[in-house]
Amino acid sequence: MVGRTDVDATRMSEAQAAALRRKYSRRHAGARIGVYVAAIVVAVVSAGPFLWSAITAFKQNRDLYNADNNPFLFNRPATPDHMTYLFTDTQFLTFAWNTLWVGVLVVLITLAFALPAAYALARLDRPWSGPLGIAIFLVYLIPPSLLFLSLSRVVVGLGLQDSTWSMVLVYPTITIPVSVWLLMGFLRSVPRDVEEQAMVDGYSRLGAFARAVVPLVFPGIVAVVVFAFTLTASEFIYALAFVSPPAQMPVSTGVPTELIRGDVFFWQSLQAATVLVAVPIAFVFNLFLDKFIAGFTAGAVKG
Repeated sequence: MVGRTDVDATRMSEAQAAALRRKYSRRHAGARIGVYVAAIVVAVVSAGPFLWSAITAFKQNRDLYNADNNPFLFNRPATPDHMTYLFTDTQFLTFAWNTLWVGVLVVLITLAFALPAAYALARLDRPWSGPLGIAIFLVYLIPPSLLFLSLSRVVVGLGLQDSTWSMVLVYPTITIPVSVWLLMGFLRSVPRDVEEQAMVDGYSRLGAFARAVVPLVFPGIVAVVVFAFTLTASEFIYALAFVSPPAQMPVSTGVPTELIRGDVFFWQSLQAATVLVAVPIAFVFNLFLDKFIAGFTAGAVKG
């Protein structure tokens, strides 16, 4: 009798455990489904403007200007005329080339100044390191609208007005401060033992930094590269103030200048330019997305 009671109790406990497992399994599945649904909704909402731009670039004027038409559908046959107009009747390729080489130079200048500065502030134990790092970051918070007047005097004094080189000179004043701040946080997450061991092996401090530290901070460098290039490609105020000839303009000012004429907007060509600029940047960004996220998260561990 006692044995049967024990068996019944064991069966009841197993049934209860199975019921609990099923309950938690359903709850876990429901939570996962909720996360996926939320992710899909966010992705669709985020991609909505880009999809709208891509569709609009190939729409006919009669399709676009009819308010009753669905903006996400081709209510009339698609046409490549507006994309063709962008390449044949504007200097879009010149604008894109100017943006590319200015962005590459600004990235190189930013790394050349930000890496040594961040290393000095993060590794050299000086009482002024912390306040100086904060002061460098505060420079980034100054609105460009307050600086372009004084910077224009510098540009004119160097004879760089109406030249793309003026942007190469000015843009690092935006990218270097925040890049120093980002790299400082990331360098502080790298143990000092790494470079000390390299110096014991015979490297100088510079050699230890180049051979032992730089490979470890590569995700942070990728974060700085992506940040500096995207900021350079999207900057508008300085490009508008310092460069007037269309042949010297970047995409941010050249495309609106060519495609907005008084109250006439070449809307489909504007959207085509948006898509053509965004796709390469998004592709490169996604190639380095893991390192970009690692750079920001690791840099935030110790700051």
